[in-house]
Amino acid sequence: MSATARFERAARKAQADGRVPALSVALHRADREPWVLTVGDSGNPDHPLGPDTRFRIGSVTKTFTAVLVMRARDEGLLDLDRPISAYLDVPAHGDATPRRLLSHTAGFQREPAGDVWDTLVTPGAADLLAQLDQAERVLPNARRFHYSNLGFAVLGQLVAKLHGTTWDDLLADRILTPLGLAATTVGRPAQAAVGYLVDEYSDAARPEPQPDLGGVGPAAQLWSTATDMARWAAFLVSPETADPDGKVLAAATLEEMRWPLTPREETVWASGFGLGLILAPQARRAVHVGHDGAMPGFLAGVYGRRGDAAPDGLGAAVLGSSGTAGEINELVHELLRIAVDADPAEIKPWRPAPPAPREYRSALGVWWSEGGQFVFSWHEGALQARIAGSPADRPPAVFRPLPGRPDVLRTVAGREAGELLRLTRDEHGVIVRMHWATYRFTRVQETFDGGAAWDGDE
Repeated sequence: MSATARFERAARKAQADGRVPALSVALHRADREPWVLTVGDSGNPDHPLGPDTRFRIGSVTKTFTAVLVMRARDEGLLDLDRPISAYLDVPAHGDATPRRLLSHTAGFQREPAGDVWDTLVTPGAADLLAQLDQAERVLPNARRFHYSNLGFAVLGQLVAKLHGTTWDDLLADRILTPLGLAATTVGRPAQAAVGYLVDEYSDAARPEPQPDLGGVGPAAQLWSTATDMARWAAFLVSPETADPDGKVLAAATLEEMRWPLTPREETVWASGFGLGLILAPQARRAVHVGHDGAMPGFLAGVYGRRGDAAPDGLGAAVLGSSGTAGEINELVHELLRIAVDADPAEIKPWRPAPPAPREYRSALGVWWSEGGQFVFSWHEGALQARIAGSPADRPPAVFRPLPGRPDVLRTVAGREAGELLRLTRDEHGVIVRMHWATYRFTRVQETFDGGAAWDGDE
């Protein structure tokens, strides 16, 4: 069965098993045309179900707000570890930091004060901040993960204030327009599907109300298509292909956002959070990066895949018009797994390249440290290192020399990232010893006091 046939079968099964009135699915990758499928009925007579049908994406909105926060950080407008009171006039909880709010570890209660899901009325931007003293800090700062729409609403108002505009306008100007996400909107569009609550014990489906979230919009307001969201997922995992010029956000900053900061549960580390992004580890050294979304009558799953020889820019989106079908959130991960299994990335042919520069050739080969063996090599224009015998899919450590100091290199990726590698040469310029993260590396196996392992008492 072809990859597309497997995608379609998985999607149709999820729609049928989950009893989803309308399902829209898209898969994006840099080396293929997008794959899109819709199944069901939009419930909107003026706009039948198709690729342009819009669905509410709920908390996937948070990933956009997180990117705006990180962009503001990169522009020098905020520090992730300064309290929000340095930027906002708030009556309470001003000691919370953007980093803690992004990772849901600030202890904010889940929603704004009041029974907003009973009244379906949320505060405006100004009231959201003015009423912050009515909200609880349900956990101490940094104690553990606790999901908070309120926290992300505050972040949205924070970046809007820093730029002297609204969150809506900032989103359009800094993300939607540069990436060409024209089908992603704050307001409910004419092409919107109807969102339903599907009865558990019959085939009846009742339309759900669609409240405007006002000041809480940065947490869950957006509408979009599966095509737009698959492209957004590809951006989150592969900005070098989706945004090669870094117009929206630097690739290094997205890498920072993807680093795990907290698990979501104590005992089952099945998923965690980075800076505004859900991280779902997969088998074979891979991870799905993105977010789920839920609003009355709608569920969404938007994730990209990294690692495991995944194709560049691999993103998937599953949007459905049911508020209860968990199959929607499971399908997005299944599609990404099928893509890698049935249609993996092209294998790039190996080609000879220039040798290592003369000053680094004597670093190549086997070195020993702490009794263990490491292999240093030169690939893709950089000195690299691996533990001998490590799996081929484990990324190597990569080193770059400091400006004007060829014998002092910074670890820029992989094991010991950030640490220095210092080279010691003999009178002929041959590297005879190295220190990496202060640990001594030698050509023979040595004890910590410098004795050769083979040179003990007879």
